[in-house]
Amino acid sequence: MSKYAPLAAHLKESERDSVAMSFEEVEAAIGAPLPPSAYRHRSWWSNNPNNNTSTRAWLDVGYKATEVDMKNRKLSFRKAPPEGPTYPFPTPSGGEGVAEAPAAVLAPAPPGALAGTVTVMAGTDLTDPPDEKWEAAE
Repeated sequence: MSKYAPLAAHLKESERDSVAMSFEEVEAAIGAPLPPSAYRHRSWWSNNPNNNTSTRAWLDVGYKATEVDMKNRKLSFRKAPPEGPTYPFPTPSGGEGVAEAPAAVLAPAPPGALAGTVTVMAGTDLTDPPDEKWEAAE
């Protein structure tokens, strides 16, 4: 269990769109002191999921850290809107409407996933200018 799991539970149980907390209240929620970097570096509170284990705690329950006030040692956690764009996809009822894009659409393709999807005819020079305008510029 992560040191920051109690913070995640606190946010999830609040069911509020915004939860304002002082750094001391965060410490009380986790039952331990924050690391010194939380008091020194604004980036510690970033919403980058690769930042540190604390970040995953609030992101995993649907919140983002906002309004971080380093001087007064306080911040807000706000419910985050769903990630990614929405597109017209079939809705669960079968009609068409705007729905959240399926995860497969939003996920990046793995390396090499597009290999072999384009065929270049033998003898084609891809660096050759396509029309006369290019030849006149030479």
